[in-house]
Amino acid sequence: MTGHGPNAAMSVSTNGCDGLVKLTVSGHPGSGTSTLVKGLMERYGWTSLNGGDVFRQEAKRREMSLGDFGELCKNELDVDRSLDDLLKQRMQGPDSADIVESRLAGWWAYRLGLPCLRIWLDVSDEERARRVAHREGISIDEARQANRDRAAIDGERFRMLYDLVPEDSEPYTHVLDATSLNASQILEHLVAMLEATE
Repeated sequence: MTGHGPNAAMSVSTNGCDGLVKLTVSGHPGSGTSTLVKGLMERYGWTSLNGGDVFRQEAKRREMSLGDFGELCKNELDVDRSLDDLLKQRMQGPDSADIVESRLAGWWAYRLGLPCLRIWLDVSDEERARRVAHREGISIDEARQANRDRAAIDGERFRMLYDLVPEDSEPYTHVLDATSLNASQILEHLVAMLEATE
């Protein structure tokens, strides 16, 4: 695990910070972010906000199916941008979750100047494909291609919208190479890091 960005050495208290984001967790699909967040919630009793939750809530508000709303976001970049604005608002609100999980959560916390830890889980393409294949019940080749397709589409969208690349190390206080770690090992690495900042 390495520190990055101008605030890499910051000290963040994990206690007594009601109303403030304690950490963001980001990574490419299949990197284990959701499993890590679940483990941290169980360990500390924390709340979480997933960027996908904002997507689902907005689709419901518009009375659209998730598929139809996804098509709208793909074709109307302003709608996609509005979702990110909603996520940023919720990250700064008085009832902000303790953990925010999304591909761009670390970037938003960095740009907003939020005093929290910003984690990127770095996992090799092959290992992510293996995990996605296991989770989705598809072949590793299918998972690998699906990951590549999604990364290409999402990468182009992030460049067009914000001129950024999610995995750039700039916004992250810590990058964890999780390729050879299982879920419990990743959690213990993060717990140790959090305890070191108290």
